[in-house]
Amino acid sequence: MGTSLVIGPSGFLGSHVTRQLVAAGHDVRVLARRTSNLRGIEGLAVERHYGDIFDDAALRSAMAGCDVVFYCVVDTRAWLRDPAPLFRTNVEGLRHVLDVAADAGLRRFVFTSSLATIGIRDDGSPATEDDACNWVERGGPYVESRIAAEELVLRYCRERSLPGIVLCVANTYGADDWGATPHGKLVDAAARGQALVYFDKFAAEAVGIEDAAAALCLAADNGRVGERYIISERFISNREMFDVAADATGARRPMVKIPLWLARASGVIGDLVGKLFRRDVLLTSVSVRLSYVTTPMDHSKAERELGWHPRPVQDSIRDAALFYRARRRH
Repeated sequence: MGTSLVIGPSGFLGSHVTRQLVAAGHDVRVLARRTSNLRGIEGLAVERHYGDIFDDAALRSAMAGCDVVFYCVVDTRAWLRDPAPLFRTNVEGLRHVLDVAADAGLRRFVFTSSLATIGIRDDGSPATEDDACNWVERGGPYVESRIAAEELVLRYCRERSLPGIVLCVANTYGADDWGATPHGKLVDAAARGQALVYFDKFAAEAVGIEDAAAALCLAADNGRVGERYIISERFISNREMFDVAADATGARRPMVKIPLWLARASGVIGDLVGKLFRRDVLLTSVSVRLSYVTTPMDHSKAERELGWHPRPVQDSIRDAALFYRARRRH
């Protein structure tokens, strides 16, 4: 059992991957910035290395003698008016990591990608890993950066023999979300009874955070180099997610449905506000579009090849709701 390195242990997924590796008895290193909040891995017996993904010396030091690298770094701010930070982190930073990883003698490089790189089928059938993204013009710069990142990993697999595996991970839900992910904040609002409205047609693939982390760990042993895997449990609507979270804490369910046309109009208004005041706003045409544009996907390849069997995501949404409530009380 070799040494595993987690790059991005301060994030929601990275912290859970780190915890599962430690629980399984692996020797674990983490690479994080000195300013990172590492509460998610507090108390774990891990070897800490400090630096960022642009620090080649820190990357080489952290990877030296490692067997597997788990890459869990991503900038998800799809609402940014200036997309340069997305490409800097998601593509250029990744390139630094891959240059080091390709020469590090790794057994596996497990890359966290996004379902945004999966295509949409017009016939309504679930999409698979064979479906290339065909909606990039609707997804904006965030989706462009995620596609570019995934293509970069796969190119290193072909051209530099990187033992890379790509996991296209859905929205994650569950406990120990110390950094408060955007979708986690929605669960928190519902758990407090403050989600008074829900959005018609808003739906997306989702997975429990512990199941997503387990998929990454399984990929290190069972995944095929150069392949990508859909990591999602099911397609769930905005209304169902709110209802599950509210029911977990006994809070009031949302009662008012916001039609899609009004959500779209709100995104346009957000665009105008951002342009007028020259600042980033969370609600934009792109962020609204990303909430309804995708369609159901088939995760059977991950079950078949990785031996991955996720539990119903509703259970993880309940875990998240209870976590947020407990955190508020302390």
